[in-house]
Amino acid sequence: MQNSAEYRANSLAIFTLARLRLDQALADTRWTAAPAEQTGAYQNFPPAIVVDIDETIVDNSPYQAWLTLQDKNFDPKTWTAFVNSVTSRAIPGAVEFIRYADSKGVKVFYVTNRTAEEEPGTRKNLEQLGFPVDPTMDTVLTARERPDWTLRKARAAPSLPKTIGSCSISATISADFTDEYRGDEIQRAKIFEANTNRWGREWIVIANPAYGSFESAPYKHDFRLPDSDKRKAKRDALQPWAGP
Repeated sequence: MQNSAEYRANSLAIFTLARLRLDQALADTRWTAAPAEQTGAYQNFPPAIVVDIDETIVDNSPYQAWLTLQDKNFDPKTWTAFVNSVTSRAIPGAVEFIRYADSKGVKVFYVTNRTAEEEPGTRKNLEQLGFPVDPTMDTVLTARERPDWTLRKARAAPSLPKTIGSCSISATISADFTDEYRGDEIQRAKIFEANTNRWGREWIVIANPAYGSFESAPYKHDFRLPDSDKRKAKRDALQPWAGP
């Protein structure tokens, strides 16, 4: 993420695709990125997009690098300290795409597992990087901001009727779309297949090579395991060549 030209090129390509799909969505009143949740006369709602924050529009690789060099695992306290340092970087192409959507009158909702306590630092970082943040309504939606908002991200946001639910969702951009991916590798494959027609159309995926449920699936997402057991489970999940 920090040094690969290929990663930057891939990110630019993803946001170029997102712009093309957004233009298609704005030209088609039947378009929705949340067909299961948006029913009735959603076509009459103003357009909106839902974007994740971490490793989707901002790059937190300095925190990951710090964990690696310090031989540490993720910890909410050090993560909050990093968020409050306001040093996340913009993913290549992200600012330009979000500004483009905003210029088209599209409401941009930032939906994140960052907590309500981390929202001030998050807002400051987004604004410093040039992302448009609506001053008239809450478009940065964080975990525990309200009692029923947990760490399960509301991608299609059926539980947020007063905000996202009052808009027509044109696109969702994220590195992780649903918590159903937190199953084992077979379950993850089934969820992927079930949404084949959405990928690259209403659902735009930007790869997160640093962390995610893909990495913890081999050890069943049990973060209490010793690092040696996690490493063994991941090595056992590899599908190697038999050799010469």
